[in-house]
Amino acid sequence: MGKKKRNKDTKEKTVKSVNKNVRSSVRKLNPILKAIVGKKVDTAIRDLTFSEKRISKDIKKTISSAIANAENNYQYDIDKLIVKEAYCGKQIIMKRFRARAKGRAASILKPYSNVTIILSEVKKMESHGSKS
Repeated sequence: MGKKKRNKDTKEKTVKSVNKNVRSSVRKLNPILKAIVGKKVDTAIRDLTFSEKRISKDIKKTISSAIANAENNYQYDIDKLIVKEAYCGKQIIMKRFRARAKGRAASILKPYSNVTIILSEVKKMESHGSKS
């Protein structure tokens, strides 16, 4: 009655990196994260570099951290890494107030998020044979 044992051969090679307290809402992060899922890491970093979104710099930093984890801790080949999963979740919300007319106050919500990037190493590279 314990946990099921997994074979080491069937376990997929994955690396995880979490960036907590990213100063942006989940609503703004989700489209950027969905755009990089399934891409190779060098392509994902290139896309984030040329993105006009402010928060793409923090996402790029998280991917770079995951790449460094894969290279140093697990000795994975950087060229074979792809973004397997990328998701975000809610964190704290800073609440501020702004003075309005007639002595009233309006609340300002400043949300934070957690960004999680999971990289996976491709077993074998697909080679496209050239027709000669």
